[in-house]
Amino acid sequence: MKRDTTLADYQAFARTTAVYPAERRLEYLGLGLASEAGEVAGVVKKWIRDGTSEDELRARLAAEMGDVCWYLAELCSAAGLDLGDVFAANMRKLQDRMDRGVIKGGGDHR
Repeated sequence: MKRDTTLADYQAFARTTAVYPAERRLEYLGLGLASEAGEVAGVVKKWIRDGTSEDELRARLAAEMGDVCWYLAELCSAAGLDLGDVFAANMRKLQDRMDRGVIKGGGDHR
């Protein structure tokens, strides 16, 4: 896969590699996304504990974050969402919060 791959390209490619029970796809993919995000957290935890090199940390994070991306792309597909649209909507939400000076703080509705 080339470096200039778009989100649409990635989402379409992820579809070709998906193997899971179709009747439970949302549950499977949601749990898979949470599991992979936990693996990212585990890499950071072990880096704190063991003091591995920055290069090793980046390599491990890249591998686990790639798995997070796969599950996110597949979850979007299963929900009938376009991955690029999800990213763009998030960017608009964050820009709106920045514009209104509420980027800090908690809660979804700020």
